[in-house]
Amino acid sequence: MRIAVYGASGFTGGLAVAELRRREITPVLVGRDRERLRAAAVRVGAADAEVRVADLADPVGLPAAFADCDAVVNCAGPFTLWGEPVVRAAITGETPYVDTTGEQGYLRRVFDTFGKEAECAGVSVVPAMADDGGPGDLIAKLVADRVAPVDHVLIADLRLPGGGASRGTARSMASVFAEGALEYADGAWRPARDSPLEVIVPPGETAAVPVTTFALPGVVTIPRHVAARRVHSAIRTDVATLFASLTPDIMDSVPETVADEVRANGRWLMMAEATGRDGSRARGWVTGPDGYGLTAVIAVEGARRLAAHGASPGVLTPAQAYDPADFLNFLVPHGVTWQVT
Repeated sequence: MRIAVYGASGFTGGLAVAELRRREITPVLVGRDRERLRAAAVRVGAADAEVRVADLADPVGLPAAFADCDAVVNCAGPFTLWGEPVVRAAITGETPYVDTTGEQGYLRRVFDTFGKEAECAGVSVVPAMADDGGPGDLIAKLVADRVAPVDHVLIADLRLPGGGASRGTARSMASVFAEGALEYADGAWRPARDSPLEVIVPPGETAAVPVTTFALPGVVTIPRHVAARRVHSAIRTDVATLFASLTPDIMDSVPETVADEVRANGRWLMMAEATGRDGSRARGWVTGPDGYGLTAVIAVEGARRLAAHGASPGVLTPAQAYDPADFLNFLVPHGVTWQVT
């Protein structure tokens, strides 16, 4: 099996290449700079890996870089700036596609723009296969099934500050703030309310923490497989404040990578809470260490499953492309735990 990684010279892309090699899957490193790609291959212990140069503006060369691969993982963010040409090239090359975006506005455009095109080409496109969008969408499906018919769903990113952030993440978060947050209500997406939500007691903690409306990918993905009146999202207020402080000069000073020891001390936690029309409630959560490392695991496994087993053609949410419980159970040996109550 051969899986292409676009943006392989970046931090997350390099982790995806390393994960492919760990699993004895042949990586193909794709990007705009041969020297950077070759250096990235050496850095992650894949010096013999194939490198292909393809520019985002090349409508022939980019699809050709993917066409003989079994799937492509796109790790080149901010996706708002650079993501759509890679999606288009994967569809043109008839190559199953996943990416690691957490950018709500970009994610919505992928569904709106490429759904019919991917379906007609017979290609499965699964964006948002990162530590927030993938597990968040999967656990939301399992939670919603407990209380159907569903009135509303809250998806919340309750990770603690810490664990580090790369320059790519900083730039993606700047894109998220620039576009503003959405919520889904009564059959349509609209600008989210600015007022803070009620405090939440995160799973595994005893004290309530304030949370703030935030643009999470689940607002775009969950309504596509859960018939809820409303879907909204939140993040810890202290984390939102940290992201809001990322001015251009600060972003330029953020390191391109996050040190292994910092990543090891980080922990992410996605929680979904669903309320049924009858007032019944269910809650589920997924948590794990090292968000960057787990993002590589999630994206690579998502691409591998598309290559090995296929999925329906079109743009799909994680919960539409994969069996939620089975995928979450796959992550357990990597330190992930999950529960629905």
